Amino acid sequence: MHSIYARINGLTALLSTCVMVLLGTIALSSLIYTADPKGELSINSIRVHPGKERRYPRRTREFAFVNFNVTADLTPLFNWNTKQLFLYLEAEYENVKGVKNDVVIWDRIVRRKEDAVINVQGKNKYKFKDLAKSFKDVPPAHYSLKYNVMPYVGVLTYGEAARTTEAIEFPEAQDTM
Repeated sequence: MHSIYARINGLTALLSTCVMVLLGTIALSSLIYTADPKGELSINSIRVHPGKERRYPRRTREFAFVNFNVTADLTPLFNWNTKQLFLYLEAEYENVKGVKNDVVIWDRIVRRKEDAVINVQGKNKYKFKDLAKSFKDVPPAHYSLKYNVMPYVGVLTYGEAARTTEAIEFPEAQDTM
């Protein structure tokens, strides 16, 4: 005869196995579901201005200010396993030394399917600066709207909703110090 503890142990082992199989099935089924959202991205203007670092006020460097328009319909990304979306606008360029840089200049979290139709005219939310302290002689940059689907159960899914068709050059700095 088994004791009460042995019976509880067997029951909890069976229940935890069933829950793990169910969660694994949910995760695999969300990988099968694929959506391809489309959007448009246009860069209106880019300005480069010299400025001072907050931590090091004696140092000057150049900051880029990007004005953009983003329109996208991301509702196909929402299904029964989608918790939220993380959207971000990324600038991709190589610096003077040939090192590839990916800089996030704007982001937004979308939690509901009703908010998944994006129409934003804005500017960069974060400081856009190069490690070399200057955008002089930096090759043109491509801009893209990317997303990250965060599910309730399963792996994170990354994708791209829009991209500029041609690379956009950085202008010369407007003010001199």
